[in-house]
Amino acid sequence: MASFDFDQAEGLRRMLAGPKPRIVTFLSATPQDDKGAMLVNLGASLAQSGNDVMIVDACERDYGVARRLGVDHGASLLQVARQECALNQVIHAVPQGFSVVSMGGAPRTHGDARRLANTFDVLVKQSAGSIIIVDGEFAADGEFPVPVMASSEIVVQVSTSAASITNAYALVKRLSQHLGRRPFGILVTGATEAEAKVVYDNMASAATRYLAVTLSSMGSVPADEYLQRAARLGRAVVDAFPLAGASVAFRRLAGRFAGSGAGAGMGVQGRAA
Repeated sequence: MASFDFDQAEGLRRMLAGPKPRIVTFLSATPQDDKGAMLVNLGASLAQSGNDVMIVDACERDYGVARRLGVDHGASLLQVARQECALNQVIHAVPQGFSVVSMGGAPRTHGDARRLANTFDVLVKQSAGSIIIVDGEFAADGEFPVPVMASSEIVVQVSTSAASITNAYALVKRLSQHLGRRPFGILVTGATEAEAKVVYDNMASAATRYLAVTLSSMGSVPADEYLQRAARLGRAVVDAFPLAGASVAFRRLAGRFAGSGAGAGMGVQGRAA
């Protein structure tokens, strides 16, 4: 079995050499199940439009994609980092058309953290040309399980409730304090286009005024009973109910993600799609 205990210089060379996939880390200020449902449907929509998609479940507390799809009991990236299994053993193809990898929780020691970071770099290197979506959490200490999450595009999911908006703004504030001034994406779910525009405009105005942070609208997904129906069937809404309003929104969202390069659309404000 190959050793993943590379030094930092080797890890950096792996990151810089050759083509890289697009990496987008999603955080959420919505109920824990909402993000998993959104990511499953976004991943399926991207795959349906011809993209190679991998979702990495980096959740330790929340209800992540791997758990939602029942692939959380197998081997994890942390086990690969500890040389307990091979990398190909942690990549699971799911019926929705994409692959899922479980990170296996946050590393507990400095050595585990370094090895996990290098292992993730290897996964990224082998996924050149893919879209890697990280189902992530932002820890209270400001650290992500792997450094790549901090340098990736970061999108915060928010709903129209006052509590969600407050939590999303607090999340953006914490991110900016720990990661410095940089743009963050905002995705509004469970909202009409008009409602999403109000949420985004208010958050973007406050972030610009009080944090000197630029937010970018990544679009919106409406509340739709077909999302729950598709979930009960174990399918993505774009597959089970392709004409549903949510399916139209996810196809639009997938087109927006796939059509822009890494970092595109993250540096300027836009209106909700």
